[in-house]
Amino acid sequence: MKKINYVVFITMVVFNFYYVAQTRHLSDIKNEVANTNYKEVRIKEIPMAMQCWTFRKLSFMETLEKVNKLGIKFLEAFPGQRLYKNNDKKKFGVGMSEDDIKKVKQALNKYGITLRAFGVTNFENNETAARKTFDFVKKMGIKVLVLEPKYDDYSIIDKMVKEYNIKVGIHNHPKPSKYWNPETALKNIEGLDKRIGICGDTGHWTRSGIKPVEALRLLKGRVMNIHLKDLDQFGVKKAKDVPFGTGKSNIHDILAELTLQNYCGTLSVEHERDDEQPDPSKSIAKGLKYIKSITYYNGYEQILRCDDNGFNKHGWNHYGPGYFELDKTTGVITSSGGMGLFWYSAKKYGNFILDLEFKCLAPETNSGVFIRVPKMLTSNEYIHHSFEVQIDDDNPEAIHRTGAVYDAEPVKINAVKPTGEWNHYKITVINKNIKVELNGKLVNDWNEEPRGKIKDFSLSGFIGLQNHDSSAKVSFRNIYIKELK
Repeated sequence: MKKINYVVFITMVVFNFYYVAQTRHLSDIKNEVANTNYKEVRIKEIPMAMQCWTFRKLSFMETLEKVNKLGIKFLEAFPGQRLYKNNDKKKFGVGMSEDDIKKVKQALNKYGITLRAFGVTNFENNETAARKTFDFVKKMGIKVLVLEPKYDDYSIIDKMVKEYNIKVGIHNHPKPSKYWNPETALKNIEGLDKRIGICGDTGHWTRSGIKPVEALRLLKGRVMNIHLKDLDQFGVKKAKDVPFGTGKSNIHDILAELTLQNYCGTLSVEHERDDEQPDPSKSIAKGLKYIKSITYYNGYEQILRCDDNGFNKHGWNHYGPGYFELDKTTGVITSSGGMGLFWYSAKKYGNFILDLEFKCLAPETNSGVFIRVPKMLTSNEYIHHSFEVQIDDDNPEAIHRTGAVYDAEPVKINAVKPTGEWNHYKITVINKNIKVELNGKLVNDWNEEPRGKIKDFSLSGFIGLQNHDSSAKVSFRNIYIKELK
């Protein structure tokens, strides 16, 4: 009888138990999703892309014209689309000539369209084949490669992603295709480079009887790309595409979930129904109008930006002691030390709406939002020439409490949430009027004039976030601004 190495056996049992315990399934997150109030989510503006398959009866160059008319500025190409009208020999994909690549790039530049993704495509599970595809994608400046591999060993994909710094999204077709259930792809990418994730197709999940919002929650942190569809039936393979917001895929909650996940990619519109070929632009335009109607941050600029590499501080500077630490995944910045000011130096603003969230990390937290700082910061003089919308829950004086215009106009009502909870500020500045909404309640409405420490003020300037001192930590996130005329 063969002897058992009990140390190895026990290690394997513990490992397998741990692995099973850590692996999430759709059934695990149903209640989690059901208990999420998506109606309260302030949906962010996610850039729209066009999956060229939508215009598969047209050439790539004709597709660019349609996409431009729809106002979409990002593109996902697919392999095999005709490059030019009435020319079946030249097609988009690996093997394109240098001359055709040049013409494609010129056409993209003409319309101001960025080629962001490529797929769905595949290659054999060997380095030679993989490298041809990755070389082509890199040459085209594409950020996301969409695959649907027949194999389970992704070691070559992992190697290519590390070498080329190109994201890979595993795509799903409907049941009974290999990846119809998102759990399959999630299992295959376990332990691989974080740039390998999922290109989720909301329509194919709907066809397969999977709620897209549940699939997205399961895949949190590994969503690289989205093919956005809305279908007229749930759980029916032959369901047809309909304009966004009119079907069973629940587009509102999909966008709300992606907002909660801080998704920084694009949404590839894919409208597949054959009876609307070759030009489903009318249905797409109707759907885009719906998306615009449910987007809270429509027309806003996110000034703590997010791109394919996560959040960054581009355009921001810090004056004085201390600093703000940024979590590149969540977009949360947290103060440390002070007294200093983290200010957005890329642009001055006159009339605007500033929309952000903040959280006090201790009862004695002291911070604030400075508006219209008139000059580049070289001294502490800015505190005498720009107003501060205060953050200080513990201050007994209304003129220095959260919602007050510091040292100038007291807060009218107390609408702040308890320490440790996120608060929402909406600060509207028009000419000399400042309106402050805190958690949906108007807490201040005041016309500026020199008061308190403020000697004078400007009608245009920079935005700044204060870090007060080491015991007054505060966090900010979702910092958006909309300019007003």
